[in-house]
Amino acid sequence: MEKETANQEKPDALDSRLAQRLAALRTERNWSLDELAQATGISRATLSRLERGETSPTASLLGKLCSTYGITMSRLLGELEQQSAKLIPLKTQQVWVDPETGFRRRLVSPPARDFRVEMIEGVLPAGAVIVYEEASVRGMEQHMWMLEGVLDYTVDGIEYRLHPGDCLRFHLFGGTRFFCPGPAAARYLVLLCEP
Repeated sequence: MEKETANQEKPDALDSRLAQRLAALRTERNWSLDELAQATGISRATLSRLERGETSPTASLLGKLCSTYGITMSRLLGELEQQSAKLIPLKTQQVWVDPETGFRRRLVSPPARDFRVEMIEGVLPAGAVIVYEEASVRGMEQHMWMLEGVLDYTVDGIEYRLHPGDCLRFHLFGGTRFFCPGPAAARYLVLLCEP
């Protein structure tokens, strides 16, 4: 697995912009922290800390927030981009790391106004599990291409074991579960297209 170099954006800068965007999403909907807590099942205190940038959200928390706001995680993270471009050099691709599992999510081709397809690279460490209770955008078309390692991926209650070169394609309507049985990390690309 590649090692992040100094040319990648510092996590603090991305976390700060993410905190600001999460606060803005709630404000745009005129929701109180209590209303958002009730809608997401996330405590008011945790939401407050997230919006102030005092803690980094886990993949699971981001999944719940994205489901409530009706946007994909890629779209949320893509909104943190400073500008859209045709060429997206590796050194400018945003990388978000889940503080709980070590899951790494790279926005290879972030959402943009003129493009419907997004591309992300995921790297899930051996033994790590991520569960998203519901789809952030129901009916989203996804194509998952396995690059390295093994991934057990559950969608619509069916578990698929993906090996390098395998491609799983589906429309997402419900919850999902990612598990990397190891011994190496699971690395994959996902193409997303909103309905």
